Amino acid sequence: MALASLPKVVLGSIAFAVFWMMAVFPSVPFLPIGRTAGSLLSAVLMIVFHVISPDDAYASIDLPILGLLFSTMVVGGYLKNAGMFKHLGTLLAWKSQGGRDLLCRVCVVTALASALFTNDTCCVVLTEFVLELAAERNLPAKPFLLALASSANIGSSATPIGNPQNLVIAFNSKISFPRFLLGILPAMLAGMAVNMVMLLCMYWKDLEGVSADAVEAGKQMTSVEEGRSPSIASLKSPLKSPHPLNGSTINDDGESMMEENLSTKHPWFMQCTEHHRKLFLKSFAYIVTVGMVVAYMVGLNMSWTAITTAIALVVVDFRDAEPCLVKVSYSLLVFFSGMFITVSGFNKTGLPSAIWNFMAPYSKVDSAGGISVLSIIILLLSNLASNVPTVLLMGDEVATAAALISPAAVTRSWLLLAWVSTVAGNLSLLGSAANLIVCEQARRAPRNAYELTFWNHLIFGVPSTLIVTAIGIPLIGKM
Repeated sequence: MALASLPKVVLGSIAFAVFWMMAVFPSVPFLPIGRTAGSLLSAVLMIVFHVISPDDAYASIDLPILGLLFSTMVVGGYLKNAGMFKHLGTLLAWKSQGGRDLLCRVCVVTALASALFTNDTCCVVLTEFVLELAAERNLPAKPFLLALASSANIGSSATPIGNPQNLVIAFNSKISFPRFLLGILPAMLAGMAVNMVMLLCMYWKDLEGVSADAVEAGKQMTSVEEGRSPSIASLKSPLKSPHPLNGSTINDDGESMMEENLSTKHPWFMQCTEHHRKLFLKSFAYIVTVGMVVAYMVGLNMSWTAITTAIALVVVDFRDAEPCLVKVSYSLLVFFSGMFITVSGFNKTGLPSAIWNFMAPYSKVDSAGGISVLSIIILLLSNLASNVPTVLLMGDEVATAAALISPAAVTRSWLLLAWVSTVAGNLSLLGSAANLIVCEQARRAPRNAYELTFWNHLIFGVPSTLIVTAIGIPLIGKM
């Protein structure tokens, strides 16, 4: 794309700078409107400045990604009600030796899960759970949130379904799922390990927590000191209060529970015991979630697969879905809508294309120097113009240049683009949707909320991204 006219470039850059400023400083004194409103402001400026037309602005909103985010939040709510996170917590805490051991487990579980469930899905589902896991052990939230976001990005690089840009690459390059996996898996495993070691080194003293056994013993001691027998306390039913919107109840853990209204149930439910009904609904939640993952792996549309899974859970639950729907982070969806318009407008200025055209002659994949330059360009553009537009902009150009070398170089160039553009998301808070999801979900968590700032992320993100990227590049395409 050619560079646009000077006024369009200047005004588009101003609107994009507003987006960055509000994302980095959401409570800046002269405009304390927050990230979501700041994202909408920058989108409106792109239209008011005539950088992008209203029709193009609507077209730039990526509805499949919004649908995927919305539906995974709904599915995550039903999985939480089905007790999945209690089982996951038990698994993570099993024979845990303290905060450092727990951090390593979070890194491994998140990275492996992101390769199958997508990085955004894992961050939507696991953020509040990780906050509670850290709070129960009197551990700081920051290292665990960084572990979640960074490991989700690194882990998602291994498969075509791990993130949207990989899906684009797999479609355009025609690389099969097994070949894609084997080509990036060594780099992903090495990057996960290095990222984990860097987290431990940076937060070693902060992670001097207690083991799971000590936490449980502390809970029992507290119960005794308060004059309550732990065994008796454990038998008490949770306190409930009416839900202000729909008459459901909220237990003392803050979880919404719909009261059973058997008159609205199917006769099959009437004939079952309470235990059998709950067992059926829990089993169904797990089964359809596994089916969702299988559908991802066979190449079905990810967004509609997730939406279908969510609506299947709503229908089979056979009651008002309001308690689950109110937990969806609608402000996050609005933020992403504004971001899509802003990024599309910035791309129309031609600046990202100009950067690539200037550096393309120095970024050939047939030399270490060329690969280094190419990686730097991908890192830069992925954080300025977002990783999906970067892949769309550079994919064909990189593959064409590699085709002049050898057919094998073409495949490696696509895999290299997938690896670097994905790990680039760890550079800054704005580099990846997964980062923003973790940040916003943690800030709005009903319990143990935490504000992960731009600078907190940047201090760890920059060294981690550079080192993990450099270690992974030589391993790309080696299997």
